[in-house]
Amino acid sequence: MSVRIGVEEEFHVLEVESGLLVPRANSLLRRLPGRTFTTELHQSTVESNSEVHTSLGDLYADLAETRRRLDAAASSLGLAAVAAGSAPLAPTTAAHPTAGARYGRMIEDYRTVADEQLICGAQVHVDVPDRDTAVQVMCAVSPWLPVLLALSVSSPFWQGSDTGYASWRTMLWQRWPTAGPVGCFANAAEYDATVRDLVRSGVISDEGMIYYDVRPSSHLQTLELRICDSCPRAETVVLVAGLFRALVTEACERLRTGGVPGCDGRHEWLRGAAWRAARSGLEGGLLDPETHREAPAGQVVSKLLARLRPVLEGDGDWETVRSLADEALADGSAARRMRRVAEEEDLLACVDMLIAETRGERASGRAAAGRRRDLPSPEATSPSHRFARPLTRR
Repeated sequence: MSVRIGVEEEFHVLEVESGLLVPRANSLLRRLPGRTFTTELHQSTVESNSEVHTSLGDLYADLAETRRRLDAAASSLGLAAVAAGSAPLAPTTAAHPTAGARYGRMIEDYRTVADEQLICGAQVHVDVPDRDTAVQVMCAVSPWLPVLLALSVSSPFWQGSDTGYASWRTMLWQRWPTAGPVGCFANAAEYDATVRDLVRSGVISDEGMIYYDVRPSSHLQTLELRICDSCPRAETVVLVAGLFRALVTEACERLRTGGVPGCDGRHEWLRGAAWRAARSGLEGGLLDPETHREAPAGQVVSKLLARLRPVLEGDGDWETVRSLADEALADGSAARRMRRVAEEEDLLACVDMLIAETRGERASGRAAAGRRRDLPSPEATSPSHRFARPLTRR
């Protein structure tokens, strides 16, 4: 049976008419079940938590339903929820911290870093046998994580301007003292001792502030992927989840059979690899994890698929993941789609495209803008039937 996976998604809260990021998460959350939805550092963000699944098809259905419920609640308030690394129109007035001692301390300690945390990510949890395995495996999978970032990039705009990056969220995120690539640890005890040292140092206030690209969960028996932008299309989340699960499964199997997990101890290039992925996404070069040299993004993605094909076929995921990867490479990254609409029209049309894609539609630009005042129900426009066969194929 396939290893279980779960997803956390963060969504920006926008005012539909203006397209502006607004601090109204509490109003929205009052209309949503607390088991699935929760707050984040700022009141302009809502987080959702999926159920645990073994099937990518079931995961997709869960994400689509969660987005439908979120959209229905937001629409009733004149709001919209957008899954993207950053909102194109995000004024500084949207920085309104959520109440609570922990968030208050973060705002006080980190000031502008925390004030500008108007960004959203997608996290994937994969079950692991134990915490020692999680620590050893995170080292082995780290070289391939920038490729997953490149598939997810969706934050080219920051406060109304083009940053020149496909994922400006990554640049903002890496300002935190414990963000970015993780080092190598022999076991969980060594890793946990390092975390305790960081907390004792005062650099971070608790273990929840370990923001590495990948980390063992502090409360679940999982390995957690944290490098990715939030993705407008739920299909992209499924693609990333399928690839990450396969990476973890492959590393766990090699570890179980006495093999070396695959880390050569050289992590000094990983931050550069993440920067490269954040700079150009799928539209430029990526650092090949095997050669440490730049290669076309499509070539590196294809190498990852080839590497993971035996695991993906064993889980019955190969057709799904290959199909979604092919589509991602053909359509280009979300950052590219956003820029194209903004160049042809404006940033408000770009916001409309993000609203449409988050809802499960594929319309963009003027077509989406025409629905700004009276958006149709997502049930009527969901594209889930397009992927019903590959996403449920076993």
